[in-house]
Amino acid sequence: MARRLRGAVGLCKVGNQLFTAEGPRAVQELAGLGFEIFLDLKFHDIPNTVIGAVAAAANLRNVTMLTVHTSGGLAMMRAAREALAGRKAGPALLGVTVLTSLDAAALRRIGISGTPASRALALAKLAKEAGLDGVVASAHEVRSIRRACGSNFLIVVPGVRPVGSAANDQSRVASPAEAIRAGASYLVVGRPITAAEDPRAAALGIASEIEPQL
Repeated sequence: MARRLRGAVGLCKVGNQLFTAEGPRAVQELAGLGFEIFLDLKFHDIPNTVIGAVAAAANLRNVTMLTVHTSGGLAMMRAAREALAGRKAGPALLGVTVLTSLDAAALRRIGISGTPASRALALAKLAKEAGLDGVVASAHEVRSIRRACGSNFLIVVPGVRPVGSAANDQSRVASPAEAIRAGASYLVVGRPITAAEDPRAAALGIASEIEPQL
């Protein structure tokens, strides 16, 4: 799949499923094909453990972005930032706000009050206070986060679905053009590309859709 997509996508995301199955070897293989890597492992643990995990992740070849969960708290996020201190060109550190599979009802069931939008904004502000480079948030929260956190704050948007695509298990989705217009820095697109009959054509189609918005 990666070989088919060379030249059609900007980065490759390595998430929990691939990393659990193949470990650092997956990153090395993709880096060997020339890809920069978005290492989306969503670290969420005590600060000392997260320091070690982030430092190890940052040492992997071509990792340019990696994630922690903002719900781990201010101290944990600051520890993650500390793990990258002193690097001349360390990876961007992103905080995952509210998963795009969660809606208001799902948040209430796990004891979190408020709307996904209000929670994502509060967590994005906390991430900025901790010194993170940006956050992962749905397209529905991008405008408010951009206003609150500034033009240089990275906002990575998952749950991107081209018009006519199935939402699958995502609750808060947007089209590629909608996400870019809202102010997204990066888009994460998985199944609309990987499950397409022609993945390369699907990726190029998405690129064509967002180009007028850039």
